[in-house]
Amino acid sequence: MPQQYAATDKRTGLEVTVTGDFPPDPEDRVRIARTTTLFTRLMSTILSTGSAFERRQGFLAVETQLELADALIRGDLEEVQRLLRQTMERMGITPEQLEEIARRIMEQLGGQGPIDPFPPGP
Repeated sequence: MPQQYAATDKRTGLEVTVTGDFPPDPEDRVRIARTTTLFTRLMSTILSTGSAFERRQGFLAVETQLELADALIRGDLEEVQRLLRQTMERMGITPEQLEEIARRIMEQLGGQGPIDPFPPGP
């Protein structure tokens, strides 16, 4: 039988409910509760934004970060690189600028040779 956890944002009254088969470990249950509470707060903050443009930007930022977290947890490094590259492009940072940033970091760390932090995707 599925279990539920509901989190309510005190500022707006927004409620999010998560239903599923939760692991019995108490620490996992604490993490489920905390993650659901944070997600509820994020959604409430975004929805209370007055500007439609800022609201869309908020949703896009959260969606991208959640996709990135999912890819990191799955160990899909190609997807992580793609999402980071896409985020940087949205911020107006070109691949050349990324290359220059990586070069400077390597110089400061005393590294040898070129580095490509976001190699082209497939």
